[in-house]
Amino acid sequence: QVQLVESGGGLVQPGGSLTLSCAASGSIVGIRRMGWYRQAPGNQRELVATIAPGGNTNYADSVKGRFTISRDNVKLTAYLQMNSLKLDDTAVYYCNADIFPNRGGWYDYWGQGTQVTVSS
Repeated sequence: QVQLVESGGGLVQPGGSLTLSCAASGSIVGIRRMGWYRQAPGNQRELVATIAPGGNTNYADSVKGRFTISRDNVKLTAYLQMNSLKLDDTAVYYCNADIFPNRGGWYDYWGQGTQVTVSS
């Protein structure tokens, strides 16, 4: 059973920082793209950032220069370092990954989400 488990969310003041982690576990042969998405109340889920196995990254314009995505291919973990947080960053953050499990084939997996609240 493949799982993505996020951690690191919480309450932070505007201008503060948080680091999210996403750990993949289970019978995994390989992982391609890993990414973070977020969904605020009343809004659609949107892309925050993605990272390829070799380290190439992609960011939403709204987070460029403030957020940094990284990954540890040995630990099967992705990270999202969030700096200079704004009220508009408040959302549930979801981890997403393309994973090749032991049973074969590439599948799209999602974590359960972690709440990030930016408030004074």
